[in-house]
Amino acid sequence: MSATPGVSKVQSLKKGNDQNPSLVTQVGGAAQLPVTSIPPLLGASLSEFTEWVQQQGQPAYRGRQLHGWIYQKGARSLSEISVFPKQWREAVGDVPIGRSTLHYRSEAPDGTVKYLLRLRDGHVIETVGIPTAKRLTVCVSSQVGCPMACDFCATGKGGFIRNLERHEIVDQVLTVQEDFGERVSNVVFMGMGEPLLNLDAVVGAVKSINEDIGIGMRSLTISTVGIPGKIRQLAQYQLQVTFAVSLHASNQQLRERLIPSANRYPLEALLEDCREYVQITGRRVTFEYIVLAGVNDLPEHAAELAQHLRGFQSHVNLIPYNPISEADYQRPSSHQIQTFVEALEQHHIAVSVRRSRGLEKDAACGQLRASTSTVAV
Repeated sequence: MSATPGVSKVQSLKKGNDQNPSLVTQVGGAAQLPVTSIPPLLGASLSEFTEWVQQQGQPAYRGRQLHGWIYQKGARSLSEISVFPKQWREAVGDVPIGRSTLHYRSEAPDGTVKYLLRLRDGHVIETVGIPTAKRLTVCVSSQVGCPMACDFCATGKGGFIRNLERHEIVDQVLTVQEDFGERVSNVVFMGMGEPLLNLDAVVGAVKSINEDIGIGMRSLTISTVGIPGKIRQLAQYQLQVTFAVSLHASNQQLRERLIPSANRYPLEALLEDCREYVQITGRRVTFEYIVLAGVNDLPEHAAELAQHLRGFQSHVNLIPYNPISEADYQRPSSHQIQTFVEALEQHHIAVSVRRSRGLEKDAACGQLRASTSTVAV
């Protein structure tokens, strides 16, 4: 099922290779899960389901039943859908729904849960469920690994393998919702990977999460470190999502040190694209800023940041650094954070501080790496 705009899931289903429906590969010496050439159903819309069941000789109302069983009841195979005729279920039994397998689950003392999900090709991704008194947020991955190689981030240290498909992103939300037994209220694309390098699948997943799972657009956040041309491309979709840019530095030299890919995207060009995003969508930009003690939290950094954002419809979200073994940066103290907050506020910058969740289980921002020394479930 292609995530390419204009090509429906139903059209993609027709392209399945019936002569070779299943492959078994070896990665790292371990046998992989079967990889079917027939695209999964997860991520398809109600209208696409309706079209597909009609092509299979079933009445249109079966499309609504299929939609409900997949998105509300969590069906993992067509054989589970007991309202469908048995003969038809057997006839289309090779069509996968597209759910992943839970490989590992770890819960932190604050209730945050980290999941390692095994995909159909055997690769593993991380997803995080973050509960509070009034909401349940899911932090989803958009790639297996990440090519951006940010100096402070565990995911980037592990390299990049591939983009996730639309259904693999949607599946993460359903997994957390089913595990907690309550409705997910918010989804943030801040897990493994750079979302704008997988824009078609991310936009397709956003639409499915909104329309099929029923989470409001303004409760969805797409985050990026900044990819030339991609912010403008995202703006053209006119999604009413929250848009976050991982800035992490107040000047170009420091940003290139922390984010190597920034050498291809000057800070001024990035900010100009963000201004255009605001003009096109009418939505403000949130600037994420990981605070590294003694590196990017000095008074001069606050002054530089304020200069860049003057007159900008924006908000700065400070994230105290979450330590990883592969980097020597230090987490700032509460006093250092408050001092930086006050310095920004003196320049009339709207600012907040994110509370770290899941720190004890390496489930916090910048710590995701799809690995564990614990035996898998």
